[in-house]
Amino acid sequence: MREKVRLEIEKVLGSNFKLETPPEGFGDYACGVFHLAKERGRSPKEVAEEVSSEFFSSLFEKVEPCGGFINFTISKEALKEELLSITEKGGEYGKKEDRRVAVIEYSSPNIARRMGVGHLRSTIIGESLARIYRHLGWRVEGVNHLGDWGTQFGKLIYQIKKEGVDPSSLTIEKMEELYVNFHKDGDEEEGRKYFSMLEKGEREAREIWDLCVKASMKEFEKTYKELEVEIDHVIGESFYENMLPGIVEEARKIATESEGALIVEFDDMPPAMLLKSDGSTTYFTRDLAAVKYRKEVFKPHLMLYEIGAEQSLHMRQVFRAAEMLGIKEETELFHVAHGMFSLKEGKMSTRKGRVVHLRDVLEEAKRRALLLIKDESLKEKEEVARIVGTGAVKYGNLKVHHKRNIVFDWDEVITLKGDSGPYLQYTALRCKSVLSKGGSYGEFDDLNEEDLSVVREMMRFKECLQDAAENFSPNILAAFAYRLARSYNLFYENYKITGNNGRMAVTEGTFILLQTALHLLTVSLPPKM
Repeated sequence: MREKVRLEIEKVLGSNFKLETPPEGFGDYACGVFHLAKERGRSPKEVAEEVSSEFFSSLFEKVEPCGGFINFTISKEALKEELLSITEKGGEYGKKEDRRVAVIEYSSPNIARRMGVGHLRSTIIGESLARIYRHLGWRVEGVNHLGDWGTQFGKLIYQIKKEGVDPSSLTIEKMEELYVNFHKDGDEEEGRKYFSMLEKGEREAREIWDLCVKASMKEFEKTYKELEVEIDHVIGESFYENMLPGIVEEARKIATESEGALIVEFDDMPPAMLLKSDGSTTYFTRDLAAVKYRKEVFKPHLMLYEIGAEQSLHMRQVFRAAEMLGIKEETELFHVAHGMFSLKEGKMSTRKGRVVHLRDVLEEAKRRALLLIKDESLKEKEEVARIVGTGAVKYGNLKVHHKRNIVFDWDEVITLKGDSGPYLQYTALRCKSVLSKGGSYGEFDDLNEEDLSVVREMMRFKECLQDAAENFSPNILAAFAYRLARSYNLFYENYKITGNNGRMAVTEGTFILLQTALHLLTVSLPPKM
């Protein structure tokens, strides 16, 4: 709807205006005329009053001057057409055709460590952005950039051999224990030596490393299945090993030597290390190789890195070096830097200094969701609780802007009230139930202002979807879904729906958009609640 409005306004005002959403009660859209007033040498109020009479589009029911602004109210006929479009297109509504390509890096856990709650934000925000861009017609290549290389694997191999552990029996929990043991009494020099052996392809070191990767991936896949996340490409840091000599040689033209190491210096930030003094590579080297590989293979217009804000300096260094080397070219590189995630004290305790594991959080969510289910006869109660609990955790993350820190309060997340995943799921199922009981409906003209108030929320879907993509912010879409659900529930409580074709259409439109929005936010609908 926003683009239709923009085109109509351009016919009168030209393209130099900003379209805004006015306060409630002042129409659906607004724009200022201050630039026009300056050109004409008159007050904005006078110009708004003058030009508001020049709009004759059937798109608008009212065009009203308000100070230096003009407020536009969408007509009943235009709203009806939008509702018809939603009900006819269903889940295809809002889809576009676009030839652009996006590469999105997200999740990216470290091998030999269980995923902590910190990985939740990267995984879910990245998956949501991938779904949003696909809905808008982009070809999306999701990449899980595993932390499967580096000195820490030398330390792990050393500790495995030191303690005489059978590598074929390794579990991710045992690998964590070994890593902790190394940092209690391990030999750092031995750790570096074993990583050097790994880099040089020493057979036993490679075999142990391979078993560590396989045991870790087995654990990760369980978590991804529970989160209903599928990432297109699992490409660990080790994948770029054969490319590293080439990227180092290429980067020598912008690098300098410093105390035996090879570094890249920048004017406005600390230097980044390409090679350590012992000749081993770094995260920086491997990330540069990854940029080059993705550029050559996927030919993307956009590369998104959904990584924690603590990596902001590192990502700036990588992006700048890629630009200096001419690797970046016309591809936009952007770091979607998410804030910290923590649990409210007392809600789920862990021993001091220990990571809160993601699987434990999902189990707790399922346990709490079970308490919401009052129907003891409900079949597949455990599965419903999983869908509701996991959906609550995911929506609780996505409704907050990625830059903000989150203090997770279970009482606000696992609830059927307010801005929560279960509330949206329940509303969608309420619509589905009404539609199943109301039967089919035909043509409708019986839309009054109360009905249209819900449709006015629906018409924002496309613009919220576009804004979420352009700002890399799924929270914009989450806010839309909550506003729509709240508007429909108020409508449902006050008016009889079955038997009224217009209100049945409103219910169907609400269900379609809630289901679509929830899917894009990675939240599934349970069969019942």
